Amino acid sequence: MLMAHPAVLKDLVEQYETLRALHAENGSPAARRRMDDVAYTLCVSTGTRDIDAALVAARHRLPGARPQDDSVLTAG
Repeated sequence: MLMAHPAVLKDLVEQYETLRALHAENGSPAARRRMDDVAYTLCVSTGTRDIDAALVAARHRLPGARPQDDSVLTAG
């Protein structure tokens, strides 16, 4: 499976977090649509099916992530 470059993932995570904060503050339909678009892109880019898993997977690939700690990615 192809994986997005860490710089792209970092940008997507930052966009999602910003949009989530904006949506929480004013709940505009435009912010919600954009947040849904970024969430979908994160899921596709990380090979996951929901935003929580996509955020974990994306952060795991970012520089400075501890690759040896995959406890949140494995089924317990």
